[in-house]
Amino acid sequence: MTDWVGTARALVPVRRSVRVGVTGLARAGKTALLTSIAANLLATGAGAPALPAVIARLAGRKFRVAVAPGGAEDLPRFDTAAHLAALARDPPSWPARTQAISVLSLDLEIGHAGLLAALPPQRVRLELLDYPGEWLLDLPLLGLGFGAWSATALRRVEKRREAAEFLAFIRALPATAAADDKLARVGHRLYRALLHRLRDEAGLSMMQPGRFLMPAPGAEPPWLEFFPFAGDAPLTGLLRARYEAYVEAVRAQLMAPAFARIDRLVVLADLLSALHAGPAAFADAAAALTEVAEALRWSGPSMLPDWLSTLLGFGITRVAFAATKADHVADRQRGNLAALAAAVTSPPLPSGLHSAAFAVASVRCTEDVVWTLDGHPVSAVRGRVAGAERAGRSYPGEVPDRPPGFEFWAHPFLALPDFEPLRLPRDGKGGVPNVNLDALLAFLLEDVL
Repeated sequence: MTDWVGTARALVPVRRSVRVGVTGLARAGKTALLTSIAANLLATGAGAPALPAVIARLAGRKFRVAVAPGGAEDLPRFDTAAHLAALARDPPSWPARTQAISVLSLDLEIGHAGLLAALPPQRVRLELLDYPGEWLLDLPLLGLGFGAWSATALRRVEKRREAAEFLAFIRALPATAAADDKLARVGHRLYRALLHRLRDEAGLSMMQPGRFLMPAPGAEPPWLEFFPFAGDAPLTGLLRARYEAYVEAVRAQLMAPAFARIDRLVVLADLLSALHAGPAAFADAAAALTEVAEALRWSGPSMLPDWLSTLLGFGITRVAFAATKADHVADRQRGNLAALAAAVTSPPLPSGLHSAAFAVASVRCTEDVVWTLDGHPVSAVRGRVAGAERAGRSYPGEVPDRPPGFEFWAHPFLALPDFEPLRLPRDGKGGVPNVNLDALLAFLLEDVL
């Protein structure tokens, strides 16, 4: 509700703040999502029909949006103008990935209806916090000791060819390996390089610790140099102490004001690319999302550990899990994509807290078409592959509505061309073409709208 302050002349609305955390698995499209949210809310506030579901919720009430002026916070501002300019080029290009935390702030004015129409509008400061996807996967570490984490991490990589050098190093360590800085540094370097290869070459998602892939700003502390290791050697004690220092640093950051005030949360995942990469990549992405969902599960403030109570227990009401690149599959497959996202992210929530799964494309690249394939009409998409002179058609195949079994992987079901974004109407002033972004915003901001 809007609070009101009475004066001798009028009722003046007090601005309400709503903070949405936007995070996800690596390369799921956070930058594109934030750019599209800003452009489409600004366009809707200017009268363009950019977000139909939001417009429907407004039901004719006045709606204005402006980029908020910079405040006194230390967080850098999300560079909406630069990212939108990239999409508005000819040909369009994708915005550069963000490499650190940033915040996008918008001021909303929402009018009243009926007998209240003459009152001043509701004023809302909407803050969207861009939280690196790599850091998201540190959440489950807060409930894991060093031994449990090491056993899980080593089990995940024991049969990976990319892990040969790292595994050879730890297997060569004696049972009495000393608590030596040089050993810790070498093992850390090898394990960190392994995480990079698993993400960049194998397309895997479950990379822990996340700050090994995207370090926090500033000089790296010496306790960051650890790696998973089993056994009772003196070296294990050193690595355990450093792991525990890392976990405490993550906990302290989550309790900082920037994160403790989150009201809503969006978790993005590129499940289509994981399906395209094969069973190992999909299983890894599904496991990552399941662990994140489990880490976000709570049963009310009294049941929470202190760090999660601080982060989530004092105001978060909505969690949206969104599968991205929904425009790469035909309209009739997007329901399955949303169902697949729901199937791997379905933690039970207490009364008053809501979650939902969506299939979205923050920046649309294709249009839906009907294509004749082997004499049969099929639902397909058409878009311009990066570097191509003209648009082409693509039949990406069927999307499963649950984690697929063996029969799915027996055939190459999914094709995912590298489409370039559609041209923006009025250089972005008319909004950014998208799929289901309006439904996502209507869910996140239901009480505001």
